[in-house]
Amino acid sequence: MAVNARAESVGEVPHRGLITLSIMLATIMQVLDTTIANVALPNMVGDLGASQDTINWVLTSYIVAAAIMTPVTGWLSDRIGRRELFLVAVVGFTASSMLCGISWSLESMVLFRVLQGLFGAAIVPLSQTFLLDINPKEKHGQAMAMWGAGIMVGPIIGPTLGGWLTETLDWRYVFFVNLPVGIVAFLGCAAYLPRVAKRLRGFDFFGFAMLSLGVGALQLMLDRGAEVDWFSAVEIWIELGLAITGFWIFIVHLATREDAFIPAAIFRDRNFVTGLVFIFVIGVILLASLALLPPMLSRLFNHSTILTGLVMAPRGVGTMISMILVGRLVRVVDARLLVVTGLALTAWSLHDMTGFSPQMDDWLIIQSGVIQGLGLGLVFVPLSTVAFATMEPRYRTDAASLFSLVRNIGSSIGISVVTVMLTRNMQINHADLSTAINPFNPALQGISPGAVASNPAALSQMDQLVNQQALMIAYVDDFKLMMIVTLCAIPLALLLRKPKAASAAPAVHMD
Repeated sequence: MAVNARAESVGEVPHRGLITLSIMLATIMQVLDTTIANVALPNMVGDLGASQDTINWVLTSYIVAAAIMTPVTGWLSDRIGRRELFLVAVVGFTASSMLCGISWSLESMVLFRVLQGLFGAAIVPLSQTFLLDINPKEKHGQAMAMWGAGIMVGPIIGPTLGGWLTETLDWRYVFFVNLPVGIVAFLGCAAYLPRVAKRLRGFDFFGFAMLSLGVGALQLMLDRGAEVDWFSAVEIWIELGLAITGFWIFIVHLATREDAFIPAAIFRDRNFVTGLVFIFVIGVILLASLALLPPMLSRLFNHSTILTGLVMAPRGVGTMISMILVGRLVRVVDARLLVVTGLALTAWSLHDMTGFSPQMDDWLIIQSGVIQGLGLGLVFVPLSTVAFATMEPRYRTDAASLFSLVRNIGSSIGISVVTVMLTRNMQINHADLSTAINPFNPALQGISPGAVASNPAALSQMDQLVNQQALMIAYVDDFKLMMIVTLCAIPLALLLRKPKAASAAPAVHMD
């Protein structure tokens, strides 16, 4: 029997600590899988009988499946129950991870990765909803700090953990590692997760189909673009057309139908809409920088996978420190001030990264990483708190699903943009720098007389130096672009409204 939370206060939820631990284990497990498999791809090629081009479907299949399934989380949780959906998602994700580990061909791996994405899509938005539900309003900041730590630190440690497992054991353990974590998370959630009353509502299949078309086509375009040289390929134009068509029809459908797939009421919440813009920017900065740094450390500094992970680890430490502090600060300091401070620190770190050079040591990378981790943590927690502070509890799951979807789309767009810019700027920089290598340049005499004399060995060595400098300048250009995007996002903090202090916990219906 469903009872209102006024009869059973949120403050009286038993085993809150164990519930939080179980939820976060499941969340970290799912978030890790967005990056942990990346470093294992070269090792999968031979075992799965794939090529360098087709092996990327291991990543694409997961991303597209998760992106399409994320928006439907709200309807499914209302239909079959929030607790029941979370348990099914954890079991399905763990089982499909094991299937990925025993894959015998590329086709089987892609199929199991699709299943992994379908089941894992609901874990992150439901975990955020549960943490908001089981905590009173005055503790939402601390709850979002805990949740944000898993969301943001997971992608940072993913490549390091994946590289270590691949080098010391086998690439299959990248997926097998989910088994013990999934079992513990399931047992904890099954034992302590509270039941939430179901809310029957019709399924807007047309709206879901249009949103899925838009999201799926966009993700495919972003993931495949670099492989087929973007808009020189017909495939990309088709995917762009499908994405625009899907999103446009969905927006019109949302504005003209009362029982649309995603409740239109959540878009009337100014804090939440502003939060969506911010989380898009965070998605761009967080994963775009994570996509740039490991290959930079490998190609320009010759770091091993393990050393790359160690150099990037302080970024996660900075995020954890920031999360711990801001979880308490958000109750006494204006969240908008914290967001602005976090964005300013992030822009500062990106400015430091524009000073990178092939001759530097690892200290500047570590320093900028810690500052960026502190900044992103300061943004993420108050943003997640304020974005949901004025949201009606019945819309939380739909809102959390959209929140996760926008963050993931931002990450995909950010990675694609910086990757395209890196490739093209490197070519432009190489062409510009090469013009200086000619027999008539007096400066070249003191650097490489052999190159002036057209000595093949000297010319080859000089070309390597030009490639190195061209690549470094291209990385610096990407960091500069992300710094500009971050600075442009700061004025948006003025659109956030300071939530009024609540006298009572929000209403949550529990069995």
